[in-house]
Amino acid sequence: MQAVFVLGFLMVAVIAGAAIAYAVGAAAIVTFIVSDNTRYMAVLPQRLFSQLDVFAFLAMPLFILAGDLMNRGGLAKALIDFSMSLVGRLKGGLGHVNILTSVFFAGVSGSAVSDAAALGNSLVPEMEKRGYSRDYAAAITGASSIIGPIIPPSSILIFYGALMDTSIAALFAAGIVPGLLLAGVLMGMNAFFAWRDDHPGGRDAELPAVLPSALKALPALLLPVIILGGTLFGIMTPAEAAGVAVMAALLIGIGYGQLGWREVGESLHRTGVLLGALFIILCAISTFSYLAALMQWPQAIAATIEGWGLGPLQYLMLINVIFLLAGMVMDVKAAVALFAPIFVPVALAMGIDPVHLGIVICFNITIGLLSPPLGGVLLILATVVKMDYWRLIRVTLPFFLVELCVLIVLTFVPEISLALPKALGLR
Repeated sequence: MQAVFVLGFLMVAVIAGAAIAYAVGAAAIVTFIVSDNTRYMAVLPQRLFSQLDVFAFLAMPLFILAGDLMNRGGLAKALIDFSMSLVGRLKGGLGHVNILTSVFFAGVSGSAVSDAAALGNSLVPEMEKRGYSRDYAAAITGASSIIGPIIPPSSILIFYGALMDTSIAALFAAGIVPGLLLAGVLMGMNAFFAWRDDHPGGRDAELPAVLPSALKALPALLLPVIILGGTLFGIMTPAEAAGVAVMAALLIGIGYGQLGWREVGESLHRTGVLLGALFIILCAISTFSYLAALMQWPQAIAATIEGWGLGPLQYLMLINVIFLLAGMVMDVKAAVALFAPIFVPVALAMGIDPVHLGIVICFNITIGLLSPPLGGVLLILATVVKMDYWRLIRVTLPFFLVELCVLIVLTFVPEISLALPKALGLR
């Protein structure tokens, strides 16, 4: 009964336009009161601080800052030029460039929204100039930006690992192959559309020389190697790797001549704003999780699932449906923080590997950025490329459906995610 009340209150608050942090926090507090559990609220401040006092969380703001500095520091142009020198002569070459740049960019920003904004500003106009339709240029940019949060370092993987006490190094290793798999599938789609729609590109295209563009992009290309190598082989903690990323982003941006005091100040301001919003959400979700534990909702879910007779794979598919629906209307991290503490313990009790589960959930919720009605990538792209939002949804739908197919494959074939962590001794 209390669960129905919470969900009803939450839905009314969200429909009324309340921010998700306020809606979740208010729903939890009101439920404490109406269920006569106010005596437990005395320890709520201590619980909030203990939930936030997690060392792994330190890496998240630093990676956010590093990604923003990279966006402002001229990194996107260097990576685009290098990608064009490699695959630009293929049919539909700029589509391949878009995807390959997202792969390179993922290793330093870890944010789909940041990648979409950066590439939407630079690659979409370039693709239009060379004969691509704006519809297709925006669609491939949005679809490829989803690679960002899957290939490490990734803020959503750090967030999930800290929240659910899962090894972040193992999650980083587990995200590499799924991210590259997604990139390969998108390149296959781009090749098909290039053949079907006769996209520009070919051997006669004028492109940057490989060696000069590689030398200019080398600092940016080495950064993810240093970060991942240090993290996966135990040389650095994720937080230390994030600190290295910030320093490298500053030096690269200054070296490219794109970063000054004003840009650094803007990056610090934006990181502070994002961090404040994130920790408000975490406090609200922590309150909700405390309530869920008191009401024994995870145990009730486990009993219900047992009554349904669901096995591990069936339960994973149920989790996929829940997180996919949540990702359509909620912020990525808010959805993970709200639903993971309720549904993940049941999955772990069923013997599902925690690293595989983390990759499935993070991949799933990231796809929500490309889905209506409130996909964050779609909203950013519609603004950046000055395109009707609903038209953008329609043209990205084929890519969204293919990414759902990749999610199903990752769900049913855990070795895709787990092979590398096992090889590195992280499992």
